[in-house]
Amino acid sequence: MRVMAVIFLVVGLASNAWSLDAEQWFLNGNRLSSEGSFEEAAKAYQKSIDQNPLAPVAYYNLGIAYKNLRQLDKAAKSLEKAVELAPTNLDIRLTLGNVYNMQERWKDAIGQLNIVVHRQQNDAQAHGNLGWAYYNYKDGPPFKQMVILNLSKAVELFEQQNQLKAAESTRKILEEAKLKFGYQAATP
Repeated sequence: MRVMAVIFLVVGLASNAWSLDAEQWFLNGNRLSSEGSFEEAAKAYQKSIDQNPLAPVAYYNLGIAYKNLRQLDKAAKSLEKAVELAPTNLDIRLTLGNVYNMQERWKDAIGQLNIVVHRQQNDAQAHGNLGWAYYNYKDGPPFKQMVILNLSKAVELFEQQNQLKAAESTRKILEEAKLKFGYQAATP
């Protein structure tokens, strides 16, 4: 009986060390990301995931590291796993939608970003990225009104949040879309 207690104690301590190691790798990844060392951060996040494969935030941060490295297929895969583990996390869905836009996977981007804008209606970035995805989507009829609606909402929200560069950049795309779709002549 005493041998069993010692085995349980050793196994218990090992599993606690295992969890702490996963957390340490995760925190190391965060530090490396904040320093701009995304390649090393990705390695640290992967080691954290290897030890704790059910932590959506580790997959999320790994996806962001890969996004910063422009390794978009790896970023999408990591973010898809994070969504699988935490389907209600809108930050993960927004980032995944942005990666899909970067990959020109317009339909997939629309799917993720629609969820975000319907649950978090004042997210300027989500509206802007959704408008961009609709603008570029070519596998069906053009979503003219959805492009204009989302880009207009993004400009409005960016201005309210005093993100003037983002507002101006989005406004340029909005004017281009209006011209393309015949809504009005572009303003100078």
